[in-house]
Amino acid sequence: MAHLSEFEVISRYFTHRTAQTKLGVGDDAAIVQPRAGYELAISADMLLEGRHFFHDADPECLGHKSLAVNLSDLAAMGATPRWATLAIALPRVDTRWLSGFSRGFLALARRHRLDLIGGDTTRGPLTICVQIIGEVPRGKALRRDGARVGDDVWVSGQIGAAGLAVQIKRGRMRVSGTDRRALEERLHVPTPRLALGLRLRGIAHSAIDISDGLLADLGHICERSTVAARVNWEALPTTPLVRSLAQSKRGAESVLAGGDDYELCFTAPPRRRAAVVAAASRARTPVMLIGNVIPRRSGQPLVQVLDSIGKPLKVAHRGFDHFG
Repeated sequence: MAHLSEFEVISRYFTHRTAQTKLGVGDDAAIVQPRAGYELAISADMLLEGRHFFHDADPECLGHKSLAVNLSDLAAMGATPRWATLAIALPRVDTRWLSGFSRGFLALARRHRLDLIGGDTTRGPLTICVQIIGEVPRGKALRRDGARVGDDVWVSGQIGAAGLAVQIKRGRMRVSGTDRRALEERLHVPTPRLALGLRLRGIAHSAIDISDGLLADLGHICERSTVAARVNWEALPTTPLVRSLAQSKRGAESVLAGGDDYELCFTAPPRRRAAVVAAASRARTPVMLIGNVIPRRSGQPLVQVLDSIGKPLKVAHRGFDHFG
């Protein structure tokens, strides 16, 4: 185990050449310059060992995921990523772990032309906190509060695999080794849908990334927009493996409320369906129409899920709760 100081850790693993920053790592604060005519979109996520990732998480995958979940927030806003800060508490200085983590983090940062511009390190329980800053043309950001009655509800990619992987790792479900690896890849290496988010500006009325589960996150759109939504179970985009595992109650709830999908859920008017499909094609990201926005009614859930004959499904677990 190497005896490196805080500043040696920062210098060795987290200092890199920046492309769009006036002053990056190495001073009391970074200096950045937004482009004229753009607003800043800023988000932060904290990942705590044992709460947001398993103790045996591969460090390179964890480096990727810790940045990917933040990039997903920017995707949901239709923002272009520009800068990020990283604060990390480490129980000890493990050079092998740090090499893997920084490799995964910085590889994804380079892929999206993102500058890591600062942060902090300290000793403590393994905790990762990323703040991300992006740009969006003034007044063009996608938001949660724009959904309108009559809108279509869409989802990108496929959902459910990550939530099922969590259940399997906790010993609550069993699958073959090959199937388990396929599910865990979606859990550990999510793909932020940045290209789709950018192309949905001016088309979608509202958007959110699915981090806590479809029901919870679509529910956030409904709450902010003062509407409700109806979702068709048979229309949910999943793999054949996920669909087969979803036949059980636990499997179905993992698809609807398991979280960690990091796909985009968005609403758009029916007259823009062709535009949505075209935007998804240009972004090389599949999308699926899964339901519609309806008026909110007292005593009804914000998000209803209907089975193949239009009967509401009862879902006890509605999404990941950070304090649950």
